[in-house]
Amino acid sequence: METTITATQLAKGLSDILNRVRYRGERFLVQRNGETIATIEPLTSMPGITVSELIAKVGDLEMPGDGFADDLEAIQAAQRLVEMPEGPD
Repeated sequence: METTITATQLAKGLSDILNRVRYRGERFLVQRNGETIATIEPLTSMPGITVSELIAKVGDLEMPGDGFADDLEAIQAAQRLVEMPEGPD
């Protein structure tokens, strides 16, 4: 279901509108001065991945080689130190 509302109606009834979007799957077109400026609708899917998907991806990675720790130390040694500015006490 799609409902057109004004920005003022949205401001006055935000909590109710968000509940209708979340629990009823409703969709709202928000207008200001007769122009549609926004759409409020349920998410089709949540961003990110599940723990199972993460484990599957990490499980496919190879372990670092023998020289990995040495490489990290060399990279760290090549970095210049950054002086932190002193702030007001």
